[in-house]
Amino acid sequence: MSRRHRAEKREILPDPKFGDLILSKFINNIMMHGKKSKAESIVYGALDIIRQKQKMTNDNEVIDLFHAAIDKVKPQIEVKSRRVGGATYQVPVEVRSDRALALAIRWIIKAVRGRSENMTMEKLAEELMMAANENGNAVKKRDDTHKMADANKAFAHYRW
Repeated sequence: MSRRHRAEKREILPDPKFGDLILSKFINNIMMHGKKSKAESIVYGALDIIRQKQKMTNDNEVIDLFHAAIDKVKPQIEVKSRRVGGATYQVPVEVRSDRALALAIRWIIKAVRGRSENMTMEKLAEELMMAANENGNAVKKRDDTHKMADANKAFAHYRW
């Protein structure tokens, strides 16, 4: 990592079907080995499954459920290791909004890949619906992160 200046943020284009930036970031994180069309088909297929199961009529309702799921998984606080005088403390710090989004996307994808159903579309659809209802492994990960930060509240004065 260069000490001279920060790396520039790359501009991400919105996804072609819904025109949503967060959905585009989600597709890019689902993508493996550069297979973007495969990732798009997985995500759009999962959104179609959600539309059918929830009996939704338009695209905006599906995108709203997707955003609700992401917002429910975003952490507000996390712990970071801080070395003070030979001891390492887990110091609770607030999470920046861009990092919170990245963590939420990463946790949802990890929860999807850890599920045991057959098709990735179905796994993603189930995990998004469960996250929107504040259930599922991704929400559990957020709750565990918050509990860890709450347990280490005594070390908050080591925040930098």
